[in-house]
Amino acid sequence: MEEFVVQNLFNGEREAQIQAAAQLGKLTSKQRHKLAERGIISPLISMLQCQDYEAIEAALFALLSLAFGSERNKIRIVKSGLVPVLLELLQCQNGTLTELIIAALLIVSSCTANKLAVTSSGAIPILVGILNGDFANNDDDDTTNTISIQAKLDAIATLHNLSTCHQTIPSIVASRVVFTLLQIIHSYEKSSQFVEKAMALLENIVTLSENALLQTASTSGAIRALVETIEEGSPQCKEHAVVILLLICQSCREKYRVLILREGVMPGLLQLSVDGTWRAKDTAQELLLLLRDCSCYGSRSKQSKHELIEQIMQEIDAEGERVMEQQRLGCWRR
Repeated sequence: MEEFVVQNLFNGEREAQIQAAAQLGKLTSKQRHKLAERGIISPLISMLQCQDYEAIEAALFALLSLAFGSERNKIRIVKSGLVPVLLELLQCQNGTLTELIIAALLIVSSCTANKLAVTSSGAIPILVGILNGDFANNDDDDTTNTISIQAKLDAIATLHNLSTCHQTIPSIVASRVVFTLLQIIHSYEKSSQFVEKAMALLENIVTLSENALLQTASTSGAIRALVETIEEGSPQCKEHAVVILLLICQSCREKYRVLILREGVMPGLLQLSVDGTWRAKDTAQELLLLLRDCSCYGSRSKQSKHELIEQIMQEIDAEGERVMEQQRLGCWRR
């Protein structure tokens, strides 16, 4: 079987090459590794450069099977020039191919040694363009109709892989992905997997880049979207949202404290401090202390954090009762 694959990939006609590529997925990981050492990656990449959809699809599946679970094969594949070929293929308008191409980018980008190579090939703006498909205003562009939610999830995951390499952060921020992610968070269900992935990527970027944090804080509607996520999101979404809000508030408390409070963050934040993930609870408590209207933030010599949180909750309860009493008086007077 191994000889059949090698001979047909290097010397076979179209049908023989497609059959050989298909056989790769049926081999063991050890056999695939041996074949990669014998140089079968090059003819597979050549198959991607033809105009034959069936051959391209077979080659993509074969490369995915070679890369899956093998860091050495991922490195070999990228060194063989796969990424520029994949990015050129993305110009086509086939939804199935788009999913396979982005899945391939996701797998090879998971390897630390490949992150800079993928970035330098120009992948980031193209991945952001995939995410921007839903919000494009070009009526003549029908490619957005072929971009599936799975392709977009994989695009976000690929960007997340790349963002774990600090050298790629300037390129990621320059792509204006922050605005794209905020648009996703604003437009989709806060509890959806899509928003959860977008929130995770946004948190990672703003944690590593002051420029990205400033872009997030200054974007109209961003703070409101983050507050809504604390109220409506999945546990992980809530965790990411409260971390981002804390970073925003810490960056300039005098500027952002009131803006955050105006969006009605307190009920969701108090609830999160009680029943969120362990990280969300701790972060929510930190943010509550920052939002508290006192000049002694950071001084805890007389009160523990727990006591301060209880005091804040009592103050909120008292304020709520006061508002309800005013509403009852208003109804009685009418």
